[in-house]
Amino acid sequence: MVAGDWYEADAEISALTSAAQARAERFAQAVRDGDDDAVDRLRELLGSLGEGSWIRPPLFVDLGVHLHLGARSFVNFGLVALDVAAIHIGDDTKIGPNVQLLTPVHPVDPEPRRNKLEAAKPITIGNNVWLGGGVIVCPGVTIGDNTVVGAGAVVTKDLPANVVAVGNPARVIKEI
Repeated sequence: MVAGDWYEADAEISALTSAAQARAERFAQAVRDGDDDAVDRLRELLGSLGEGSWIRPPLFVDLGVHLHLGARSFVNFGLVALDVAAIHIGDDTKIGPNVQLLTPVHPVDPEPRRNKLEAAKPITIGNNVWLGGGVIVCPGVTIGDNTVVGAGAVVTKDLPANVVAVGNPARVIKEI
């Protein structure tokens, strides 16, 4: 699965997903209750959490353990991080509300899709990136350092460093 090979979701994967959802709910409850251990709950959920970083719940993950957030980064409400493959988010990055980071891919051919095969490709988001609200990042995409992606954009291909990109599909409109 993590290697990007085709697989069929089975009972083991379902159990891992259920456990991740339970950890995400414990994190959200700790935030709602104002518990001092909310950061610890978030660390239990993620693969890694950089110093001074925060994610506002609700947070939706497949596994959680493949989601890595760098230092001093901030993620607003409603992140959907389908982390079947690794998702790496750099330092000093800002992610707006209702962003989707989607690593799963499904076959275009109908027969393997009917057979429930899927795979995944990692997502890498550089340092000091800003993803506006509602951005969708597709499987296998890398976004370079200092790049800004406008609200509602759908990022289907890699974006270089130091640009502004908008639209569906996202296209570079300006160098920074």
